Amino acid sequence: MKKKSLFTIHSITGLVAALFILALSLSGTVLLFRDNIDGILKLKVGNETQKIITVDSCYHIIQQQYPHAQISNCNLPDKSTIPVSFFIYDSSYNKGASGMEVLIDPHSGAILGTRGGKDDPKHNFMSWLAAFHSSFHAGKTGEWLLGVFAIFFVLSIVTGIILFRKNIVAVLLFKKSVYTKNNLHQIIGTWALLFNLMIAVTGFWMQRYVFKKEFYQSSDWVNTIKPSPHLFFNFDSAYDNLQKQYPDFTGYVIYFAQNKKGKTAIYGSNKTNAYIHSKKFADVIALDSTGAVAKTRFINEISADDRYDIINSQLHMAKYGGMGIKIIYGLFGITGALLSITGFLLWKRRRTI
Repeated sequence: MKKKSLFTIHSITGLVAALFILALSLSGTVLLFRDNIDGILKLKVGNETQKIITVDSCYHIIQQQYPHAQISNCNLPDKSTIPVSFFIYDSSYNKGASGMEVLIDPHSGAILGTRGGKDDPKHNFMSWLAAFHSSFHAGKTGEWLLGVFAIFFVLSIVTGIILFRKNIVAVLLFKKSVYTKNNLHQIIGTWALLFNLMIAVTGFWMQRYVFKKEFYQSSDWVNTIKPSPHLFFNFDSAYDNLQKQYPDFTGYVIYFAQNKKGKTAIYGSNKTNAYIHSKKFADVIALDSTGAVAKTRFINEISADDRYDIINSQLHMAKYGGMGIKIIYGLFGITGALLSITGFLLWKRRRTI
């Protein structure tokens, strides 16, 4: 392919996707620290020396306060000074069309407050931002746009590699002739090359479903709120037994069964998992209506294809490692926004010459 054609592709794909890459770069960088920011926004409660009340008690408190609510799940706090979060669907909030988070003091059992989800930016900005990052709040249209712009991002990076391959070597060798203000776009692109290529490819792989015919099929499904039943078993006793059976497993999120045939799913992670796997959502243990272990889905036991999909999303969202990984992702993540800005300025300058 001729250099002129490659440059045209590089320019068009970069320009068309520039605004979206800018928005995704900035929102994605903030979302890296979602749990940390959300932890700050949530009220600090209690004292670490005080006894934490049981999940069973919290569930009962929710049912007393919201007798007609469908209780979806709860997040177990990893610190005793952070409220327990229950997610419910109740007619008192948005007529039950979207979920509501109820915050409970883990020591006294008092309901500290409520907030909405992705449609409540004032009280739950991080959930709103996460929905923006995954669909621009535009439903299926937004999801499709993400898939398309992921392709554009990949094409922009690949054509940039081919066009400026000689300069890439010069940048890496710190040649003074390359380190000029006019080459800022290429300098940023070179040092963040592998990172942005990884983000673009993993992002496309996560959105590839929008190019399948199933994505365009209409659905008649309507979320009908049904009041959740009382717990079928003592959860805390069942969890104690589970930890004796699987001592390396720590649970973080509980999805409650809505009937006796359903399963209560506990998402968490085993200490023995590889570094690349999420510390909170890699493994799942399902309990039946008696509280006994009915099924497990450990990351190391699933098929290679399923494991790849999980690792792909973890790579994209930095759902592995600790704060060090998040900081590295954050530093490189902002380069997507910088490339969009510097690329646009280059295009604008060429237009005026």
